[in-house]
Parts: sequence; C-alpha cells; structure tokens
Amino acid sequence: MKEITIEEWAQKVKENDRRAAAKLISAIERKEKIARDVLKHLFVPVGKSIVLGVTGSPGAGKSSLVSCLIGNYRKRGRTVGVIAVDPSSPFTGGAFLGDRLRMQVHGRDKGVYIRSMASRGYLGGLARGVVDAIRVMEAMGYDVVIVETVGTGQDEVDVARLVQTCILVLTPTMGDDIQAMKAGIMEIAQIAVLNKADMPGKEKALLDLEVAMRMRHIEEGGWSIPLVATVATTGEGIDEVVNQVDKHQAHMRKGDGLKRFAFQRAEKESSVLIKDEIERVIFDHIRGTGLRRKYLERMVAGEIDPYTAVEEVMSLFIKKSTKNV
Repeated sequence: MKEITIEEWAQKVKENDRRAAAKLISAIERKEKIARDVLKHLFVPVGKSIVLGVTGSPGAGKSSLVSCLIGNYRKRGRTVGVIAVDPSSPFTGGAFLGDRLRMQVHGRDKGVYIRSMASRGYLGGLARGVVDAIRVMEAMGYDVVIVETVGTGQDEVDVARLVQTCILVLTPTMGDDIQAMKAGIMEIAQIAVLNKADMPGKEKALLDLEVAMRMRHIEEGGWSIPLVATVATTGEGIDEVVNQVDKHQAHMRKGDGLKRFAFQRAEKESSVLIKDEIERVIFDHIRGTGLRRKYLERMVAGEIDPYTAVEEVMSLFIKKSTKNV
C-alpha cells in the first residue's frame, strides 16, 4: 500500500479495505505508534456490531463451531469478522494459524474477514492487539464480530468484559471440567453449548451442566443461561445457537443493558491500555542506558532478586517522571 496519511488510512479501514485493515492489525501487533494514531480515528460507539466471544477448553470444537456460525450468519445476510486467538509460537511469538485453516471454507467470501492473532502470553489469552482488533473490525462495519479465544480454562474470564455475548463450549467428555467450572468459567457465559453431542455421555453432561447453571449467579437483568446441544461437524443445533444469541442481544439492548456493558468494556480496555503503555514507557526510558543488562547480570550473579530489581527500576522511573511533571 502506497504511503498515505493517518486520516486516509483510517478512512480506508472504514471503507472495508482489507489490505489497509490487515496492515493496521499487523502494526498493532508490532506495537507501532502509528497504529495508535490510526486507531484514534476509528472509534465506534459500542452496539453498532454484535460482538461474540467463543471460549472453552482445548478440543471442544470451538473453531468448527465458529465456522458453522459464520455460515449461518451469512445465510441470514449478515457480514462477519473473526478474530481467532491462537497460542503464541514459543520461537516466533506469532500465531500458529490453525484456526484459520479450519475456517478456510469461508476464505473467498467477501462478507467474511478472518484474522488469526497470537495470544502472546497475556492473561486470559487476550493480547492488547485483540482489544484493538475488535475496534478495527467494528470500524470496518461488520454486523457480527466473533472472538475465538485460546481455550486455557479459568483465565478465559477476560473475554467476558470485551464481548456482549459469551458462548461457552463444552463436550460430553468434559465431566470433571464441568464440575470445576461451577465457580469460575461458568460465570462468564451467556450461552452454554454442549458440542459433539453425538458422543457417548451426552445425557450425563447435560445433567451436570443444568446443575452447574442452577448454581450460577443470575445475571443482573434476569437473563437465564440457555443450554444448546450441537454437532458442529454436521451443523446440528447451530440455528438454535444463533437464535439464542439474538435473544440475548435483544435482552441486553432493552433497558440499560448495553450501557452497562459499554462501561464494563471501557473499564477493561482502559486497564489493558494503561498497563501496556506503562510497560512501553518504562522500556523506552531505560533503552540504551544499559540499566536492564546491569540488573539482569546482578540477578544471574545472585546479588539481587527480581522483585527488588523491579522495585528499584520503578522507583527510579517514578522519581524522574515526577520531576518532569
């Protein structure tokens, strides 16, 4: 893409220019300052797009379910953006791209845009880049934005603050997991899906889920979590999942539900941004000073523990920052 201004770049994204969007998301992942400047022009009020989260343990069939959801929404005439959060490669930091391969059947559909992103070790599998990528896809005008998370268990609760409707995916073989989830991950879902419902153990799993959901605290506003059995490989139950999403959206958008979600998401976004910016400023501050290397050598030599080292660096940074205020 030829050299353009920040305003022109933002406008291209708003016009659903995929090349401009792909370049922006790559810049976001590299934490380039220009990405932040473009994002300032892409703010879209919460509620313009339906933002879904699909989470659950590895092997639950999340990617297959997302692929079915894409197809179902397209049949209903809705455009779909997907952010597939893959585990980071331990060598490159990049996404493994496994999710994109499972969804490649939609690759030529102009009404679908799929982007794989690396989790990069953030708690809950949600990198700062994912927060910004949601904003990009909203600005591109997609009717539905789906965030498929890594699936690392209890830490997945972070997704709940960034999406309007969270779908928790389980399978009949996860009986012990269901019991463990009662006090944790079950709390984040608005819809529970028992995928691979053609496997043995379906009835017991459904019973366990119903018990778990009865123990769940009822969401403010009175929404009662529905349980849907699906077989993503055949598409069985997908219509009902989408219907339940629509019901939850209608429930949330009446009264002040959407406003409460907007505050919740703003709180989470600002928290992620502040932590990320503090880290960036500190590393920029000590870059080229040799200070980081000095502390690393002292830790290796056993002269200082990492906690004290961080406290000293923070203290130095805060003192210098205060003088400049």
